Amino acid sequence: MPLELKDLTVLLIEPSSTQSKYLLNVLSEQTIEKVDVCSTGLQALATAQKQQPDLIISTMYLDDMNAIELLKHLRQDEATQDLNFMLVSSETDMKMLDDIKQAGVLAVLPKPFDKRDLSTALNAARDTIEVDQIQLNDIDIDSLVGLIVDDSKTARRHVLKLLNACGIENTFEAENGLEAIEILKSETVDFIISDYNMPHMNGEELANYLRQSEYSYLPILMVTSEQDSSRLSAVRQAGVCALFDKTIGPASLKDALRAALNS
Repeated sequence: MPLELKDLTVLLIEPSSTQSKYLLNVLSEQTIEKVDVCSTGLQALATAQKQQPDLIISTMYLDDMNAIELLKHLRQDEATQDLNFMLVSSETDMKMLDDIKQAGVLAVLPKPFDKRDLSTALNAARDTIEVDQIQLNDIDIDSLVGLIVDDSKTARRHVLKLLNACGIENTFEAENGLEAIEILKSETVDFIISDYNMPHMNGEELANYLRQSEYSYLPILMVTSEQDSSRLSAVRQAGVCALFDKTIGPASLKDALRAALNS
């Protein structure tokens, strides 16, 4: 039987009892009833380590830590490092939002949030748990090999988890464009998923290099929190197949891979 939203277990971290009740009602509308509620980061860490929920939903600011610090603790613990995380916050500081996206989150929803966006994020959480093989015309998914390029180990783990949810198990990893090129010289890959901002050689430089090399046939998907429109335009001109925010979900990644590999 396919996994349904009502099967998801959720850990809700919210110090406000009023906000907790509201979120519990919204989750109930989505048929999700298996929800544990914590008001502090330390309580959440203990609960997550013991029960390992399918999804953690947290506000940005708690009494004992913020969501960035909470995520760092979660990602450093082998028992909790791969847990799905969603932020619900009115925070507008781009630096803080970028920091939390770098840690690998399914969604960053504003307060108040659109319930349709919540539904999309919940479905993304379900998809990361239940492997749903992509249908790719004339391509054997078991033979696909991807190259993940990102200077953040946590971000690479997040992309790897999304690929695994799509049924893709064979991957190589590089911390920047230069390392990616060295891997390409010795290994055969079918697609590249790259970050934009990296030391030594960033995503745009990597895309430009590949476009003018023997690897010009490789589809490149770029996952980035970059906001500068001129930089993003330059990336598109470099031949990148698709651009995504770091909160990309399995369904969107799946569609992009299908389009890139069947083009």
